[in-house]
Amino acid sequence: MTILTRRSLNRATLERQSLLRRADVPALDVIERLVGLQAQDPDPPYIGLWNRITTFRLDDLTRLLYQREVVRATLLRGTQHLVTAEDYLWLRPLLQPMLDRWQKGAFGRFTAGLDLTELAATARTALSQDTLTRPELGRVLTERWPGRDPVALARSAQGLLPVVHPPPDGTWGRRGTTPFALADRWLGRPLADAPSARELVLRYLASFGPATVKDIQAWSGMTRLREVVEPLRSRLRVFRNEAGAELFDLPEAPRPDPDVPAPVRFLAALDNVVLGHADRTRLMTDGQRRHTIVEAALTVDGFVHGLWSIKRHKSTATLVVRLFDPLPRGDEAAVVEEGTRLLRFAAAEADTHDIRFRPVDDTPG
Repeated sequence: MTILTRRSLNRATLERQSLLRRADVPALDVIERLVGLQAQDPDPPYIGLWNRITTFRLDDLTRLLYQREVVRATLLRGTQHLVTAEDYLWLRPLLQPMLDRWQKGAFGRFTAGLDLTELAATARTALSQDTLTRPELGRVLTERWPGRDPVALARSAQGLLPVVHPPPDGTWGRRGTTPFALADRWLGRPLADAPSARELVLRYLASFGPATVKDIQAWSGMTRLREVVEPLRSRLRVFRNEAGAELFDLPEAPRPDPDVPAPVRFLAALDNVVLGHADRTRLMTDGQRRHTIVEAALTVDGFVHGLWSIKRHKSTATLVVRLFDPLPRGDEAAVVEEGTRLLRFAAAEADTHDIRFRPVDDTPG
């Protein structure tokens, strides 16, 4: 059985994620290819698309949200994602068992003793005529269950009921209360009756493979996917990584030469390429992993080499780059060049742009 090195897995993943070269394709196509973008905050999906598309502009994503071709909702791993409307219709019902567990784990102590079916039905009735903000929905639910935490009730509804968060929520620079709308009402279509976990596995491998079953489960939040993958074995290529774990992949999926150059990338905070595997050593060391779950990562030669943030003071925007190790000879110019492009995109309103380098053990500010 062929063994794939860490570097081979790195290049395969970057190729499928459009991170070896920017693509000249519409934003909707990239969102579909990636099976969504992590969207805990509004700005990172824009950065994620800017990293992957040759001529991406802010309005390219904002327009998709307003046209209802892309929606923001609680999905993979119980976190906020942007997905295409078409994918939401099958993905959301498929993830319901996982979201039931998410609700119990996150808010079960607040909803103990409640009939969760009734909670979902009450929330659906409240949202049947109009969009409500999270506080407004919480107040409606506490009228039925006085003394309960309104935030916990409203957040529970996110997991128990297919709801989306319409724009301006999820648009660049937007802050404020989260609106709730019934998904079928917002999209004007019913959700799938019998979604297939098989489709999820194949879509994941196309975007993140080669990968283990544990990788697929870590990305999706689902369990017991071994029983989905095994019947597909005859249709898949099977490899092993350097630790001996079995990796599955689509037969025709790209697996570039491990020496293919990888450009500098300032990845979006919580980009799914960083979070999409149980074993993340194809992109980072175990020591770097704890940083990348809270801070945006810089990659050099395809691997995490630092962290970044943009600090604003008056009319100046400063890109602060915190390095795990000094940059290899010749790479600083590439980092500065790409960082300058990032500032022009993400801080276009600033009169002055600056870039500062620090070690990771320095304070983030």
